[in-house]
Amino acid sequence: MKSFGGTPQGARLERMKASPSWAGERFRNVHPILEGLRDAAVPMPTLHEFLCGGERRVPQRPLRSMSPLDVWSRPPATGLRATWLGHSTVLIEIDGMRVLTDPVWGRRASPSQLAGPKRFQPVPVPLSAMPAIDVVIVSHDHYDHLDYPTIRELAKRDVPFATSLGVGAHLEAWGVRAERIVELDWWESHELPGNGLTVTAAPSQHFSGRGLKNRNSTLWSSFVVRSERHAVFFSGDTGLTMEYEAIRERLGPFDLVMLEVGGLHPSWGDMHLGPENALKALELLGGGPFLPIHWGTFSLAMHAWDQPAEVLLELAPKAGAQLVMPRLGEPIEPAHAERVTAWWRAVDQASGEKEARLPSATTLPKSMPWPID
Repeated sequence: MKSFGGTPQGARLERMKASPSWAGERFRNVHPILEGLRDAAVPMPTLHEFLCGGERRVPQRPLRSMSPLDVWSRPPATGLRATWLGHSTVLIEIDGMRVLTDPVWGRRASPSQLAGPKRFQPVPVPLSAMPAIDVVIVSHDHYDHLDYPTIRELAKRDVPFATSLGVGAHLEAWGVRAERIVELDWWESHELPGNGLTVTAAPSQHFSGRGLKNRNSTLWSSFVVRSERHAVFFSGDTGLTMEYEAIRERLGPFDLVMLEVGGLHPSWGDMHLGPENALKALELLGGGPFLPIHWGTFSLAMHAWDQPAEVLLELAPKAGAQLVMPRLGEPIEPAHAERVTAWWRAVDQASGEKEARLPSATTLPKSMPWPID
């Protein structure tokens, strides 16, 4: 099946073997897993539970979204703007450059378009209408982050890719030219020619694989994007790790922090953050405007679809976190983000009922059978 991707070989494989994260025949998490993240008493969900268990796993109808095309036609006043397009796909406009993270336009987070987690929220803008992209970042090779049909379309654009070690084998198998691919080990950086934008891969606590026999055969990473004036952090997928302190010291501070908050289950709490641990990670990173990602698009755990957002609304003010939670497709400049609106509640509210609002963010204190996520 073409969606499984490629297999690292030759010089690519030799470079992978030279990584400090390589152990024997696969990559590993280097940092010790923190105690208490995984509940050993809770068994892994069965396939039936994963696909059908839980309540309110999808909204009653598509969430409110907006088209960003008109706003994208004008440069951001502050030089930094982000548009969340669903799950972990974000268009970052940073001092004249456009960066697209973990682009997924496909219908399912699955090797097949006939089975597996189905998108419940359409992307606010068609892939064909996306503006020119200066670089695409792919954090790791799970299906809800590396999407075969999306990459096949992007390959036609000749856009450059920055990704983790080994993931380039998938990209090449799907038509991306080798000279357009930069694979990075943790702490390695790549400066895009001619524009001064630097992309750096950093540690995360996760795993990889697109089939039953290639677990951890490619690396997983978080990423930092830095221009002359701004820096942003993108978590990819990760559990809570003290390596975030080193990321802050070596690559911070950050004008925008994007952390995953959805797809959490007690049996894999060491591999995903969830909202509570995302706030702890934010503190380790030194704070900054916080844009939650990895929710609102696919049902990848048994919790309610809006649980991550609701927990953040409750806990973020207590933690002194500055939430940035725009609607899907709503471009937002972190420096100008003023209020958090629980826009997602509209799908469950009676017609005409007003959306709940939180105070202005500026008033808050600053401080499975196949792997899919």
